[in-house]
Amino acid sequence: QGPPKGTRTNTRCQTPSLPTDNAMEGGAQQSSLWEPPEQDGGPGERDGSEGLPEVKRSQPLFIHGSSRQLPQEEPRASSLPSIPNPFPELCSPSNSPILSSPALGQGPPREGTSHVVKVFGEDGACRSLEASAGTTARQLCETLVRRTRALHDHSWALVELHQHLALERCLEDHESVVEVQSSWAPGADSRFVFRKNFAKYELFKSNTSLFPEVMVSSCLEANKSMAHSELIQNFLNSGSCPEVQGFLQLREAGRKVWKRFHFSLRRSGLYYSTKGTSKDPRHLQYFADLTESNIYYVTQGKKLYGTPTEFGFCIKPHKVRSGVKGLKLLCSEDEQSRSCWMAAFRLFKYGMQLYRNYQQAQARLSQPPWIGPTPLRSVSDNALVAMDFSGCTGRVIENPNEVLTAALEEAQAWRKKTTHRYSLPTACHSSPLSAAIHRTQPWFHGRISREDTQQLIGRQGLVDGVFLVRESQRNPKGFVLSLCHLQRIKHYLILPSEEEGRLYFTMDDGQTRFADLIQLVEFHQINRGILPCKLRHYCTCVAL
Repeated sequence: QGPPKGTRTNTRCQTPSLPTDNAMEGGAQQSSLWEPPEQDGGPGERDGSEGLPEVKRSQPLFIHGSSRQLPQEEPRASSLPSIPNPFPELCSPSNSPILSSPALGQGPPREGTSHVVKVFGEDGACRSLEASAGTTARQLCETLVRRTRALHDHSWALVELHQHLALERCLEDHESVVEVQSSWAPGADSRFVFRKNFAKYELFKSNTSLFPEVMVSSCLEANKSMAHSELIQNFLNSGSCPEVQGFLQLREAGRKVWKRFHFSLRRSGLYYSTKGTSKDPRHLQYFADLTESNIYYVTQGKKLYGTPTEFGFCIKPHKVRSGVKGLKLLCSEDEQSRSCWMAAFRLFKYGMQLYRNYQQAQARLSQPPWIGPTPLRSVSDNALVAMDFSGCTGRVIENPNEVLTAALEEAQAWRKKTTHRYSLPTACHSSPLSAAIHRTQPWFHGRISREDTQQLIGRQGLVDGVFLVRESQRNPKGFVLSLCHLQRIKHYLILPSEEEGRLYFTMDDGQTRFADLIQLVEFHQINRGILPCKLRHYCTCVAL
């Protein structure tokens, strides 16, 4: 009940609470004085004096936002002398390098503004490019391909490299380059590297070998009527990820001890079992949120992290900007297991967007290339087909058995042809130009070591048919063909031989002879010969 009529109520002034957004919006329409709800006695029964002005005493005032100044403060502010600000960049959040730092939670880069992006080549050279906030990794790669006059294909990639952490990952075609660059810590040794990555879309080409049956056994048990290849293809077409499981080595947080756990990738995330291979929910421990993280390859795992094997990878949350703290380090037993996990993580995070990137890349290959010098040789899979020219017109051989037979017959005819040609008497000797013409080819890398060769092929993708030719370190006059097959790198010695004044090269003790290394490479791009697979992609390094 209210106080009796005719008496004055004394209330203490209370500190007003901060207004909410709705109160701020309604402040422009309401009075600047706050009006409490009316009491039961009515507005006219406040006190007995009618001549006094109606003033609401001891009531809190509504405080307007800082953007709206009170009228009585304007003359006071204008009467002050204007003092120039010696540090305007520190008082402007939009231009301040400290206040606008991503570490303080700045949003994505603003549209319409240009940013400088530095891209490095594999030779260490750097090129600065101007990019907008919406520039994707694919658009930046196409710009670099045009400027370097390289062969245009979808295997060019932009790699995010953190040298101080020995981490690297390939940016997806749809990712914003400026947004990724803004997530780096200030002063960190991070950079973009422009290079080939033949394994980027390999999961859509050879998916059965990338997802072995032992790692997707739970999906096969749930779909017993479906074959392994058909099951994986259905997952890829729908943009979803199959349930992957297997053993991984896990490094404990804050320690250098590695322990072996059974991991499983499900629709809800990545889990590991605390009791063997048990799938009981009581034994499954949630490990990481892959949607808010990036997956990186660990390049120097044994040196920096003490990994049990060389096949390490890392889950780096977005909130971790620098330092080892917060990284989730894992290690697989072999390269096939690591490739399976990495492909599954990409499908889990990007889903259908990854498949759309692959379709757009295939569509760009069918379009006419940019205007420029046409390469003399193309190693595209679409350009190398088996054909039969025995009749009046040529025809494409579609039967695989007939293709194998034609390849064997062509190899036999090649041996007879080269043997007959070199057996003919001739006074012409091999010129120095024909003996050194291979040095102008992009697949020739000169005198590099065996270790550097394996690192170069590993960086550009462990895909069947990736190769390069180099000089032999053991044989001063010989060469080496380094080839990747089944995620393993093999080396084949090429020896020169001179017979009756003519120089030729061979890999099978003279049974198949080639006039130069270009002829040898072109032959094995069409015919497998003594190799386990045909030469498909050559490793190359472009100068920016």
